Amino acid sequence: MERFFQFSIRQIHDKLLQKEFSAREIAQAYIRRAKERDGGLNAFLTQTPELALEQAKKVDEKIAAGQDIGQLAGIPIAIKDSIFVRDVRCTAASRILENYIAPYDATVVKKLRDADAMLVGKTNTDEFNMGASTENSAFGVTKNPHDPTRVAGGSSGGSAAAVASSQAHVALGADTGGSIRLPAAFCGVVGMKPTYGAVSRHGLIAMASSLDQIGPLAKRAEDAELVFQAISGHDNFDATSLRYQYTPNEHVELENIRIGIPEEYFAEGIDPAVEKRIRQTIEKLAAAGASIRQVSLPHTKYALGAYYILNTSEVSSNLARYDGIRYGESAQGGNNLLSVYTESRKEFLGKEVKRRIMLGTYALSAGYYDAYYIKAQKIRTLLKRDFDTVFGQVDCVVGPVTPFLPFKISERVADPLAMYLVDLYTVPVNLVGLPALSLPVGNVGDLPVGMHFVGKPLSESLLFGIAKATEKLL
Repeated sequence: MERFFQFSIRQIHDKLLQKEFSAREIAQAYIRRAKERDGGLNAFLTQTPELALEQAKKVDEKIAAGQDIGQLAGIPIAIKDSIFVRDVRCTAASRILENYIAPYDATVVKKLRDADAMLVGKTNTDEFNMGASTENSAFGVTKNPHDPTRVAGGSSGGSAAAVASSQAHVALGADTGGSIRLPAAFCGVVGMKPTYGAVSRHGLIAMASSLDQIGPLAKRAEDAELVFQAISGHDNFDATSLRYQYTPNEHVELENIRIGIPEEYFAEGIDPAVEKRIRQTIEKLAAAGASIRQVSLPHTKYALGAYYILNTSEVSSNLARYDGIRYGESAQGGNNLLSVYTESRKEFLGKEVKRRIMLGTYALSAGYYDAYYIKAQKIRTLLKRDFDTVFGQVDCVVGPVTPFLPFKISERVADPLAMYLVDLYTVPVNLVGLPALSLPVGNVGDLPVGMHFVGKPLSESLLFGIAKATEKLL
């Protein structure tokens, strides 16, 4: 059984065609693995073994008939539980959607089906994607496979933990301010946040629509790239999606790459052990011929504040629909329409969701809109100018994904501001809509460290190429 977990997607594809094993055998191995491991990790909210076996049967029938199979044929993939899979429960880890059944496939899920992937389940997340540790899930925290006393990161912590523990070969997450890259770093896997619009958001439960983006998680950069290739591209159901055809770059030479090191990413507050591991990797890139340049992103210090104003403002709008009438569970005993609204939200929404709705409503209210929301949008513009200036000098920017190692479960729950600092290095990317990738670059003790690669818009092929070249150096 263990042999399947070590193969790349390309290796599995070739071995399926050579009939060394069947897609059904792969599906059964991962289904058994999930039954054995997930009770201790809580990576999945819903497992779908029947669906995986059904898709495996189709793949095996195609091979037996001599038909072509998709590039993800026989690959077990987990889907974050804020992305629709037709006829499967989709909760966004909230009690208000505990019994909601998705009526259709998200566009990314449809593309995965077309590529012959096998869907093994829906993974845990912070409620409505709001959090950095998966501790805000209404259905319990996801534990880190490297140390179950620590968080797996968030909000896509279930997807990262499922891949790291080989309960899924690859997974989809959604990234609003680091929600793919942070858990990828904490769990020691690769996580890609694409350029805004490169992947359709149709079928993703919205948190902050100008920031949200679906992306892949995998154990190696090549596998994440193949998943990204399968799910990217224009979608008529998403007005923000770009007319974009991804072409992999298989020949990135590090000696031709200019890498920028922002001084702001190594400021006070970073764990020295994390900084040491990142700088060691930078030294390896330099030794391989990459040109390393010091750069500055001076408005980075304002990014976190601007992000949480814009994030909560969009949250207050997007979550207005969850009122117990239009969407979601309805509280019993309300004697008028207003009481149904208020009691349903009070009973079925978690603390962090309520906190962000209130903060966003305040920021958008009369008298405060100009002072908060408009100012945050201006900072967003300044951040874009910073990155435009830097990308006139370098091909990509690197640094840590997060200032510290995975923290203990419950360590930061009582202090929301301390929790928000987890996103310090990741939120600028979402504010500007750039692609970014988290790559594991070694451990501190038993805990993994992730390195952050940020590129120009639609430079995913370059980022994946640099990541694959970096993997060979580690």
